[in-house]
Amino acid sequence: MSRSREISDPLLAIGAVAERTGLTVSAIRFYEGKGLVSSERASSGHRRFRRSVIRRLSFILTSQRLGYSLDEIGRQLDRLPDARTPTDADWKRLARGFADDIDERIAGLQLLRSKLDGCIGCGCLSLTKCSIWNPADGAAELGSGPRYLVGDSADDVIDA
Repeated sequence: MSRSREISDPLLAIGAVAERTGLTVSAIRFYEGKGLVSSERASSGHRRFRRSVIRRLSFILTSQRLGYSLDEIGRQLDRLPDARTPTDADWKRLARGFADDIDERIAGLQLLRSKLDGCIGCGCLSLTKCSIWNPADGAAELGSGPRYLVGDSADDVIDA
């Protein structure tokens, strides 16, 4: 289908959607089966999609690459109208809801990057730095897991 014809058609065939998103037809059907996108049926029985599904699918693909589960993505997409094409205001509302979580993930990744080469308070005591920052595995008193990556510090161990 030519690009000019594709733009003038209000509904797109699944192949055109696949071409625009870089997804396979089977992936689009999968997302539709999960309720993340919807289609209409032509009189021939073939699926036809609104152009706005391209943005939804791109959002899904990007969100998955960032580590979000389909359930998390679905909860966000549920904030968009299904019966009409989402407006700029609809997408801005979704973005605000997603922004806090993205900020938390960024902060967590920055913390991981800054501390990964040192003691993270996990109890392995395999680095020589561990005996300085987590003597005798004192961080274990604060709970399980990598205590210095979940917000505790070596100062908490001394005070504990």
